[in-house]
Amino acid sequence: MKKRTKIILLTAGILLLIIISAGIYTYNAIFKPFDHPETVYIYIDEEKSYDKVIDQLQEKAGIPNERIFNLLADRMKYINNIKTGRYAIKPGTTMLDAIRLLRSGVQEPVNLTFNNIRNMESLAGRLSSQLMADSLSLLEALTNPDIAAGYGFNSQTFGAMFIPNTYQVYWDTSVKGLTDRMKKEYDAFWNSNRKKRAEEIGLTPLEVSTLASIVEEEATYADEYPIVAGLYLNRIKRGMRLEADPTVKFAVGDPTLRRILFKHLEVESPYNTYKNDGLPPGPIRIPSIQGIDAVLNPVSHNYLFMCAKDDLSGRHNFAVTHAEHARNARAYQRALNERRIY
Repeated sequence: MKKRTKIILLTAGILLLIIISAGIYTYNAIFKPFDHPETVYIYIDEEKSYDKVIDQLQEKAGIPNERIFNLLADRMKYINNIKTGRYAIKPGTTMLDAIRLLRSGVQEPVNLTFNNIRNMESLAGRLSSQLMADSLSLLEALTNPDIAAGYGFNSQTFGAMFIPNTYQVYWDTSVKGLTDRMKKEYDAFWNSNRKKRAEEIGLTPLEVSTLASIVEEEATYADEYPIVAGLYLNRIKRGMRLEADPTVKFAVGDPTLRRILFKHLEVESPYNTYKNDGLPPGPIRIPSIQGIDAVLNPVSHNYLFMCAKDDLSGRHNFAVTHAEHARNARAYQRALNERRIY
């Protein structure tokens, strides 16, 4: 009887030891941090694939124990409750922490940056490279006249609503969520001071953006922006046509043209400022903040003409009289001929 009791006690002790050991092992596994020295990011798209989540965690962070992670995910009802987004797995994060974070949907925003954008196709591509939304769905929205009208723009002016900058947004933001945000940023950008400056120079905010786009296409160097802006404003005040070469390139559909010929000047387009008075119907690129502010704060001078320098440096000679401009133009044309740029 005593022997039997000893066996029972011994067995019970062994079982208890096994249970305790298993408990300690499980506890240590659950609370063991991921094996990565710096913050990594997990991206979950609309497919919401649990297998892809596991693959990313394993590849980027190294799951301490995948079997226990799966058990925890099942017990915590995460497998059927996956949320899209970009999630930061920081050093020291445990499997329990990770599942709680992913299940909560508390994301780490991205710094959405875009600049030097020529058209809506480029904008859609730049945005899609940083967001969950694909370029096609973005482009469809950016070129939809009804969506543009909903924000107070049209197809020609919609690009002006997108002020190039860096914005914090969630990676899985919807296309509408993004355009709504850009409208808020546009309204904030055009504060009372900028609106007042626009009124003082006789332009609307959209006209300022349109002129800024021409200035940026005309001037290679930003320090010339305010000078070029002042020149075009001088021409507008005098009732002169802008005669801006970048608008001809836009009308022709070839921004890479290095030499504007007479045949290009004759193209029929509302964007051809050699044939039409005033500003074109919208920006010829998405202007930068620097370009817009250059138009709002132009250099005061009497220049009416400009021509690229004959050293082909990208800088310009400015002139008050047509005779002076003609001399500059001949020197530039001669330089093009010498380099066989036709």
